Amino acid sequence: MGPDPSWMFDFAGTVLPIFFVVMIGIVAISAGRGLLVWSRNNRMPVLTVPAHIVSKRSEIRQKPPEEGNVAHTTMIYYLTFEFDDGERVEFKVNGSEYGISAERDRGRLTYQGTRYHGFKREPHYSAVEER
Repeated sequence: MGPDPSWMFDFAGTVLPIFFVVMIGIVAISAGRGLLVWSRNNRMPVLTVPAHIVSKRSEIRQKPPEEGNVAHTTMIYYLTFEFDDGERVEFKVNGSEYGISAERDRGRLTYQGTRYHGFKREPHYSAVEER
């Protein structure tokens, strides 16, 4: 007599449904967190405050190649701003904003919660330009 095939029915009848429920739960929690952040940002006022850039950083994210495709690389850019009271906040920015920004740039930062809206730089003046 061969092996008992009933374990396959137990596996398909109990383990697979539990696996799918856990996966759906993980997706639902991730979506819920994103919705919560979006909702919280929408309730926050849009603020424009004096600030200066204290740090720039970039992050490389790479997806492995799928069948027949090449690897996909994405650059993510961040700027860290410091307010007059010493508090610091970091925002994700696009590549062109990152490229024209320099540490020690001063200006007015506009943001809403964790959502970056822009940074208007103050013009730089030197003693030579004032003459």
